[in-house]
Amino acid sequence: LKFFNPHKLNDSRYVKLPLSIRVLLEAAIRNCDGFYVTEEDVQNILDWEKQQASTEVPFLPARVLLQDFTGIPAMVDLAAMRDAVAKHGVDPRLVNPKCHTDLIVDHCLQKDYSKCAIQNAPNPGGGEGASRPPPSKPLPRRGSHCGGQRGPCSKTACNEPPSSTSAGGRPHASVQQIENTPLLCPFHLKPVSEGETSVKNQEMELSRNKERLQFFKWCSKAFKNVNVVPPDVGAVHQVNLEYLSRVIQISGGLIYPDSVLGTDSHTTMINGLGILGWGVGGIESEAVMLGQPVSLTLPPVVGCKLVGSINPLSTSIDVVLGITKHLRQAAIAGKFVEFFGPGVSQLSAPDRTTIANMCPEYNATVSFFPVDRVTIQHFKKTHFSQEKLELLESYLKAVKLFRRYEDPAEDPRYSEVIEIDLSSRVPHVSGPKRPQDRVAVCGMKEGFQSCLDEKLGPRGFHISKDKQGVRVPFLHAGQEYHLGHGSVVIAAVISCTNNCNPSVMLTAGLLAKKAAEAGLRVKPYIRTSLAPGSGMATHYLNASGVLPYFSQLGFEVIGYGCATCVGNTAPLPESVVDAIKQGDLVACGVLSGNRHFEGRLCDCIRANYLASPPLVVAYAIAGTVAINFEKEPLGLASDGRDLYLRDIWPSREEVQQTEEDAVIASVFKDLKARMVKGNTFWSNIECPESVVFPWDAKSTYIRSPSFFGKLSKEVPPPQSIDNAHALLFLGDKVTTDHISPAGSIARVSAAAKYLLSKRLTPREFNSYGSRRGNDAVMTRGTFASIKLQNRLVGKAGPKTLHVPSGQTLDVFEAAERYQRDGVPLIILAGKDYGSGSSRDWVAKGPYLMGVRAVIAESFERLHKKQLVGVGILPLRFAPEQNADTLELAGTERFSVSLPQRLAPGQQLDVKTSDGKDFVVTAELDNELDVIFLQHGGLLRYVARTML
Repeated sequence: LKFFNPHKLNDSRYVKLPLSIRVLLEAAIRNCDGFYVTEEDVQNILDWEKQQASTEVPFLPARVLLQDFTGIPAMVDLAAMRDAVAKHGVDPRLVNPKCHTDLIVDHCLQKDYSKCAIQNAPNPGGGEGASRPPPSKPLPRRGSHCGGQRGPCSKTACNEPPSSTSAGGRPHASVQQIENTPLLCPFHLKPVSEGETSVKNQEMELSRNKERLQFFKWCSKAFKNVNVVPPDVGAVHQVNLEYLSRVIQISGGLIYPDSVLGTDSHTTMINGLGILGWGVGGIESEAVMLGQPVSLTLPPVVGCKLVGSINPLSTSIDVVLGITKHLRQAAIAGKFVEFFGPGVSQLSAPDRTTIANMCPEYNATVSFFPVDRVTIQHFKKTHFSQEKLELLESYLKAVKLFRRYEDPAEDPRYSEVIEIDLSSRVPHVSGPKRPQDRVAVCGMKEGFQSCLDEKLGPRGFHISKDKQGVRVPFLHAGQEYHLGHGSVVIAAVISCTNNCNPSVMLTAGLLAKKAAEAGLRVKPYIRTSLAPGSGMATHYLNASGVLPYFSQLGFEVIGYGCATCVGNTAPLPESVVDAIKQGDLVACGVLSGNRHFEGRLCDCIRANYLASPPLVVAYAIAGTVAINFEKEPLGLASDGRDLYLRDIWPSREEVQQTEEDAVIASVFKDLKARMVKGNTFWSNIECPESVVFPWDAKSTYIRSPSFFGKLSKEVPPPQSIDNAHALLFLGDKVTTDHISPAGSIARVSAAAKYLLSKRLTPREFNSYGSRRGNDAVMTRGTFASIKLQNRLVGKAGPKTLHVPSGQTLDVFEAAERYQRDGVPLIILAGKDYGSGSSRDWVAKGPYLMGVRAVIAESFERLHKKQLVGVGILPLRFAPEQNADTLELAGTERFSVSLPQRLAPGQQLDVKTSDGKDFVVTAELDNELDVIFLQHGGLLRYVARTML
């Protein structure tokens, strides 16, 4: 094997470079062709100390990682590009990923089946709202309504009146039956025997998404360098971490560092294993797939020095949330973070990946942990052979990419250093609406009370004092319970991203074991679920003997894939929803995932907290977040004594011993077997053998998008924006959830109207994520969030003002009318426009609506790139200016003059129809951005290069 060794440059600057920058340098040397990567680029990276934050450099990663939500539109675009070039007489096989691409199908799992709630015995006492004793014999299960719900079934999947017959062929129960019987809905949570839940959910997942899976399989055959990981293997981050990660790549006789760009913001998880990678938009990933380098400003690197020892009662999540808050306050947006110091050696490899996973929450580009002896020890447990481990270590030492954290003489120079004492970390949760708002567990009761008192905002709910003590009684499964402010109604233990750490999951499992053995239970109306990131988690939970105790508390494995985090939460019992509405309650969801913006889990749940898995179990048992674990018991033990959290919390030594016994090489072998074997359903899927995809005009899942309409060989001249209307007038912190919502499709939405016109019933709508390959659905879903605050209409919802007519319309309907009249559109926004998880439709949707520019105070880095990638011009208000200081009403017409040759960062004049004139800055970072914008987006640029 041969390799490029930057150390042989004999330049003293190299050994002082941060190790993450050394990876960029090696990639530049290896790919230096004088065109995409020049010798000047190599010299600029070597001169990082002087060039940082001011010089653009290209980067070609070793591979691209796609998950199916963002992967399907990327592959649809490539299939459509084949059509476009074929029409010009060009061989469509030229449209082919040049960079190795892994596509993991993991985002289409929904919870259709669950163990019947009646199987969860009521809490024997204590905690939140003790229940009446269970009936002496099991109640009959009749009808077709969700377990324990009252009144006629009103869910989107079956809304027939109580006396009718459901679409499933079974009669609905009468109201009297519903009052007295735990009824079950055939299209929502269906009771199955223990152990069948995962299998049944997988069957429904595969059946529901068969058309998409057929397309994915065609992609795996039609395109070179595409590897599709089928459903039921695991979540994208976990599969990347456990199976796809290589640390080093060997190709064409060369050995070089592994690196990855992924279409998910949590791709940074891989940084914990010494692999450079970060999240990009679907547009950027397509460019890299097609051989284009991603361009980035040579980043400043913040050295995060870890010192001290971890508190025995703190989990890795507590460390993560502490570091997240610390780094967010340090204003490191767009920078690399590289960890060093003696404290790093105390962190296991899973601890490091847990910390690296939260990188997007403090807006850094990467959170890099260079490889050391701990990393090598980790890979000894995996599928790495001893021969590869020896090669890996030898290579990394030769090119100075191996670290000894205990030796300060090896410390590189950093742009700045932030020191964090690990011993100061105490258990925290984050919420109730944003991940950066942390609350110490010891102060959670007081913290939630302050949220009730505060005015409506990022933390407050503004509940009047006279209503804070309200308790609403309701019946569930024939028993009475009470809900109040702070009551937990969703509790989800998730291990896909920030809980990939086995020790954290084992802590939760051991806690569940101790709780169940002591006689504690979770109330049956709480929607509990356990969603392992992969079969590895199930394997070690089962091997350690804690999985049955999870199940006893209602945390049964629902399947493998994203569910709660992306809004695929099971419907709450109707009686619970009614009680929440009746009392105008701030009900709570507690989950160990990574996304919890308001309204994301469920429309009626206003407070959501991110917590470690053991704390999710603890709050589920308590039934409320308004509890002081130090002073108040979780409940009554079977012997009648008060049981506190400290009584059942496992020690760190106990967890480490269990991890050593359970997390062994076999779990990685199990995942490898799942990867190789796939599943029978996937193997039996038939797909076309054609070079171009045979689009089905009747399909509501896969549709050829209109990005290549009227594609010419010549680059069109720049067109100024004349007399544009503002489609939306938005404020600060508009997230990608607001722009392109995930989760279910509301029955009154524009997307629902489209699907109904295609003769689909509401139960066939599936989710926005599953229909990302259909531009008609996704464009109608753009700005369809019920939480969207549009100042043109003055209240939350997916509505806007069609200024010429004065009518309030759905956002899509207004945009459609503007386009029909030939009126260009812009969007006005405040600070941090486009924050949140990466989704290409946050840019594609507005583009297809006719949006030409977004004028905002600031943009989230990744989203700004996505806008440019589709041909939308991001414009930033001048410092100290915004829509309010300029007294913009949003109803004016806006004109932006564009020069024949636009330059990065150029200032442009904006004129309004009422005589205002102000200056904005074109948020274009480099010449490549300018080129993409001139071509009308990256896709059209790539297609033209092939023509």
